[in-house]
Amino acid sequence: MLQKELAQLQRLRGQGFSAVLSTAKGCDDGWVNSMLHQALVGEQDRNRRIRQIQEILINSVVGDEAPDDGVAEPGMVLTVRFEADPVVETFLLAHRAGVAHSDVEVCSPDSPLGRTLCGAREGEWRQYQLPGRRTMTVQLVRAVPYRERILDSPEPAEPLRCDTSIRGRGVTSE
Repeated sequence: MLQKELAQLQRLRGQGFSAVLSTAKGCDDGWVNSMLHQALVGEQDRNRRIRQIQEILINSVVGDEAPDDGVAEPGMVLTVRFEADPVVETFLLAHRAGVAHSDVEVCSPDSPLGRTLCGAREGEWRQYQLPGRRTMTVQLVRAVPYRERILDSPEPAEPLRCDTSIRGRGVTSE
């Protein structure tokens, strides 16, 4: 599916400029400049998406699960404890678009919490900034590959729910 989108975007390169230039004769210079600007913005967006798709296709790893080394990374189920809160919370560190039917809440690695936890080791405490310049401290209690969690069915920690106070802790849904 991404290959088809990439091919289509590559075919469309430069067509916006050609269309404007072919209709520009006899038109007001302001109109032509406006249309060329729109074509430029469209071309920049298209090129950005082409680079994004190429990066996904080049760097994607299919079928490999995250290693069971206790280090937080996408594809891991993380159990965390927030400072001054005795309750642990568990979630999958992943992009929501890549998760089909998850039995656990998902935290994006691009959220403030997700960025902070990426690379953390079990037992490690980290701080991150929330909107409004507040800081939050979080401890990585446990990090296990998502598949292993399903197969081993360990005693789950309290699941992360949308109605909990985690929303103010830097978790964003996609």
